[in-house]
Amino acid sequence: MPATALDTTTALVLIDFQKGITALPCVHPTDEIVARAARLAAAFRARDLPVVLVNVTGAAPGRTQIARPAGTPPADWAELVPGLGRRPGDILISKRRWGAFHGTGLDEELRRRGVTQVVLGGIATSMGVESTARAAHEHGYHVTVATDAVTDPDAEAHHRAVEKIFPRLGETGSVDAIIALLEQGGARG
Repeated sequence: MPATALDTTTALVLIDFQKGITALPCVHPTDEIVARAARLAAAFRARDLPVVLVNVTGAAPGRTQIARPAGTPPADWAELVPGLGRRPGDILISKRRWGAFHGTGLDEELRRRGVTQVVLGGIATSMGVESTARAAHEHGYHVTVATDAVTDPDAEAHHRAVEKIFPRLGETGSVDAIIALLEQGGARG
């Protein structure tokens, strides 16, 4: 369903816009995705709405069957990209799983601020963004995904998430459409 409204207590959650992830080859140029996410962040900050920046700092604990790249990632792998324009008031959440809710303080941070809706952007669409969208929906948040502020290394996985999964979890819209809703004050209480 296309984005129709934003709650007055909406937060922006940007997932894995960090040096190690944005350096990966993706379906869309990551610098363009980061620029769109930064526009959204600026619009949220201008309205004193929460901006949450999520990074992944390692793998989930326990046994996995996934082959991991050999070696140690570069020291700056988990650092957020400067293009997001991080501000002192932004909330930083570090995670060790695909989704931003499990094992982090994200839900508590949002509830403390009275947040009822989240707008999501990030990399990778089919992993961090989709996992976070599913968990947000399960936690009872209204979910909106900025479809041109997400990308994935796999075109088919990206398309499936955007076309099939996200519309079942909430609303979707472009960065421009979401900013227009913010500007119109088209928020539901």
